[in-house]
This record gives sequence, structure tokens and C-alpha cells, in this order.
Amino acid sequence: MGLTLSGPIGGLGDKMRVISVATLRNFWEDRLYRDAEQPLKSWLDEVGRVDWDGPAGIKALYGSASILKNRRVVFNIKGNDYRLVVAVAYKTRTIFIKFIVTHKQYDAIDVNTVEPE
Repeated sequence: MGLTLSGPIGGLGDKMRVISVATLRNFWEDRLYRDAEQPLKSWLDEVGRVDWDGPAGIKALYGSASILKNRRVVFNIKGNDYRLVVAVAYKTRTIFIKFIVTHKQYDAIDVNTVEPE
């Protein structure tokens, strides 16, 4: 199955929900990261129209996404200027925003274990 852009084809037929959009909004409202607003809104729009029942669906839409352990996925945002780290609960069709950081900040953390403050 993997990916459905709309309709009840694949998985449960539900679309993905993002928890919490406010985390992304707070990031792009920071004057240092305003250039991330449109790319993040595009990402939100895209994931709000899909039905992922596993990592293959993510890779079908986002070939450059990195699938990690602990259900974590890293998305490259704005040409890899930013890294968006999420946890995906496939059964409940929920994407939990863990954090978004610059590429430089990302290189300084252990993405598999770090949690938001």
C-alpha cells in the first residue's frame, strides 16, 4: 500500500494528522527562520492529504526522507536548510512533531534520542 493522496484507498482511509502544528508555526514566526514558513506550510498541506501505513509510503512521496528507529523520520525542508524530525504512529495516522532545526544544529545532536525541551 504505502501512499494515498486522497480517498479511502490504502490503510484505514484516514489522512495523517499532525501534532502539533504550533511547534512549526512558532519556528517560522521566529525572525531568523521566516524563510521556512512556505516550505513548512507546503509540507503540512502534503502530509494532510496522505494516508501512510508504513515507511514505504513516506519514501514514495519524500525520497530524501530518512527513516530512523523509534518511528522517527527526518524530512529535509527548504532544500535541506532545515531538518524536521517527527515520530509517526502509522496505526492512528498521527505525525508527532519532535523538533525542527537548522542543518548545522542537526549535525550536533543524536536525532534518535533527543527530545524537545
